[in-house]
Amino acid sequence: MTPAQALKLAVRGAVLENEPLEALTSIRLGGPARTLFRPIDTDDLVAGLRVLRAEAVPHLVLGGGANTLVGDRGVSEVVVQLGAGFASEEWPAEHEVALGAGVPGMRALRAARKKALVGPEFLVGIPGTLGGQVAMNAGTKQGQLSDILVAAEVATAEGAGWVPAADLRYAYRESHLPVGGVVTRARLRLARGDVAAGDAAVKADLDYRRGSQPWSQPNLGSTFKNPPGDKAGRLLEAVGLKGHRVGGVAFSDQHANFLVNLAQGKAADALALIELGKARVREQFGIALELEVVLLGEFA
Repeated sequence: MTPAQALKLAVRGAVLENEPLEALTSIRLGGPARTLFRPIDTDDLVAGLRVLRAEAVPHLVLGGGANTLVGDRGVSEVVVQLGAGFASEEWPAEHEVALGAGVPGMRALRAARKKALVGPEFLVGIPGTLGGQVAMNAGTKQGQLSDILVAAEVATAEGAGWVPAADLRYAYRESHLPVGGVVTRARLRLARGDVAAGDAAVKADLDYRRGSQPWSQPNLGSTFKNPPGDKAGRLLEAVGLKGHRVGGVAFSDQHANFLVNLAQGKAADALALIELGKARVREQFGIALELEVVLLGEFA
């Protein structure tokens, strides 16, 4: 029995085979998922995870597709994608909101403003969904997810439960989720504050991003993490890679730390640029750049 067949017997959500992933990523690259599972709610997700554990089938989570590069040969693991059933909004405490992992970060700001609260302004310009932002501790120079996270609800084959933020052992652009765990909700801490100043900060941040980042092109988001005391974009520009192209993919001529799909690129083109960037920066500066991007699937 294939993983897809086993899932179809146990879950209520959609189970698709050989499903293209290209359109589900922000850079519009990559091959298909051998099996794509879209649970309709947390119970359905847990049921699916139990099947996968019983069948010893590995799985990966695809959120909004930002900061994700899928190999041209596709993904053999089961790909889990959360949809409309993971868009809830609850208020467990006066200054806390619990949001489903399938919503964009902008929803956190909208929720805060309903009660004249501040806190999640930095999430507005970050692509992807809240679950992925929790998993990677997404952030900007204005703040990061771990600054406002109270707890994350995480589903595993054992069930779903809340994990305190401290137990996720957050670091720069990373967390430590339970093995095989999928974030389903995030409980965020909000605060009373100057809403007008917060709105002004959001506008300034969005204006800056529109002017300095390639929002009009399919892109991978920030490719590398910023090394301590420096910027990955500065280093890549310094080694002559700003605007450099391989096949149909290039380091953006607006921001060197963004890979853009210029026209009919391949994931292999993007991977070649990633390796070139690492090599040149290591050779010239002695700095080992770390990926912020997640690589999924097979590239060759």
